[in-house]
Amino acid sequence: MASKKKYYAVAAGRKPGIYHSWPQTLEQVHHYSGAVYKSFSTLSDAEAWLDQTNDPSYKATSAPTKSKNRHPSPTTPLSNTNTNTAPDTIIIYTDGGALGNPGPGGYGAVLNYNEHCKELTGGFRLTTNNRMELLAAIMALRSITSADKPIILHSDSAYMVNGFQKGWVKGWKKRGWKKSDKQPVLNIDLWQELADLVDQLKITFKWVKGHAGDPLNERCDQLARESAGKPDLPPDVIYENQSKQSLQAS
Repeated sequence: MASKKKYYAVAAGRKPGIYHSWPQTLEQVHHYSGAVYKSFSTLSDAEAWLDQTNDPSYKATSAPTKSKNRHPSPTTPLSNTNTNTAPDTIIIYTDGGALGNPGPGGYGAVLNYNEHCKELTGGFRLTTNNRMELLAAIMALRSITSADKPIILHSDSAYMVNGFQKGWVKGWKKRGWKKSDKQPVLNIDLWQELADLVDQLKITFKWVKGHAGDPLNERCDQLARESAGKPDLPPDVIYENQSKQSLQAS
């Protein structure tokens, strides 16, 4: 699946201006205190925004954007990478989705550590949005080789972030991975693995608004969509087996 061209406007960074790729943009804003930047689908919109932010009377605000997730928003949103974190903090962004839900799906993750940046992505022939959101975080955390470094993981999945911020996972574990209505937790295979990884790491989950111009969130979305659109994707074996069992039982 061809990805749409993006334009990145940097109003405050090492070298303000308009860039045509995320790696170039990252060089200008990564670990730059007070960085201000945004992505656009057209060059004219990027130029107009940059002109506006250079106006001394301009005050940055976040326009309301409808979230792609129906779950309630967590209480600690974060919309950009200017987190004033320590230099040894690992910054992670993740996203996932399925075309049709269920349908072909993919996940994307971007990991930043000091001046290093790594991207992870993959896809499956039949899966769901929530499974890919969870798997994106799992794949990112699997790649962490040092458990003593603080991690901030950003996701636009309230389903996943609320699971840890609101204590859902702790409750599920106490009840033998059952919800308060005594029904089994959906996507239990991925929740269990993610919970095990989280227990071994110093991690904080932060919610970000999806499709709101955050370049790292949008890069993850791009990675996920590109992977979902590839041919000859492998099966999400557990999901497909569960789907077959549900059909047989109905």
